[in-house]
Amino acid sequence: MKKFIKLITFLITVLFSSSFAIAAGENPPLMKTDWSFKSFFGKFDRASLQRGYQVYTEVCASCHSMKYLSYRNLAEKGGPEFSLDQAKAIASNFEVIDGPNSDGEMFTRPAKLSDKFVMPYANEQEAKVSNGGAYPPDMSVLVKARAGGADYIYSVILGYEDPPVGMKLDDGVYYNKYMYGNKIKMPPQLYEDLVTYIDGTPATPEQMAKDVTTFLAWSAEPKLEERHKFGFRAISYLIILTILVYFSMKKIWSRIETKI
Repeated sequence: MKKFIKLITFLITVLFSSSFAIAAGENPPLMKTDWSFKSFFGKFDRASLQRGYQVYTEVCASCHSMKYLSYRNLAEKGGPEFSLDQAKAIASNFEVIDGPNSDGEMFTRPAKLSDKFVMPYANEQEAKVSNGGAYPPDMSVLVKARAGGADYIYSVILGYEDPPVGMKLDDGVYYNKYMYGNKIKMPPQLYEDLVTYIDGTPATPEQMAKDVTTFLAWSAEPKLEERHKFGFRAISYLIILTILVYFSMKKIWSRIETKI
């Protein structure tokens, strides 16, 4: 009986070890890059944020929404920090449905700073029909919603490869070594010089992926820089307070004679 139990335990261990090995093979370590916002004193790279918005607008916005962002956020401190005039000009390039007017009818008008980012589809069903049944997720908080955060998004964007030998994919499905399950319905999006950066930065796939991921990281956590500053001030205050308490206690105890 004991030998039987040992055998069962051994088989279970081997099976679990094999499963973990296979899983590790399917999900390699995420790609790493130098994120300026990752450290304790981290800040967003303004130029990268502005380039990232350009990539989002020219590449991602035709399918993915960012429903929690308003055009005014583009000019706010801690973000891309476009000038107010630039943000107004960006908003005016989009049309929103408003109304009703005095005749009781809805009408379209250029977007204003107070408007949310224009949605690419009228509703979720239209989005699914336009994308082969797959719903393109909203990108507003995507970096926070995915395990691995910015590294995961960056890796998936660049993780397209030919499928392993023997693996069959359905029509409209692509192999991505970093995607959960390795299958994704979104085709590769970034190619060399796909966009022309206004600041003249070479638009390599890696650069575009880094810029748009930086933009998505900011949209998911727009108060990150403010939080870092608050944390630094709080720690500095606690250190100073600890030093003052230490010397105060030392002075108080120095007045008390040690009993022999």
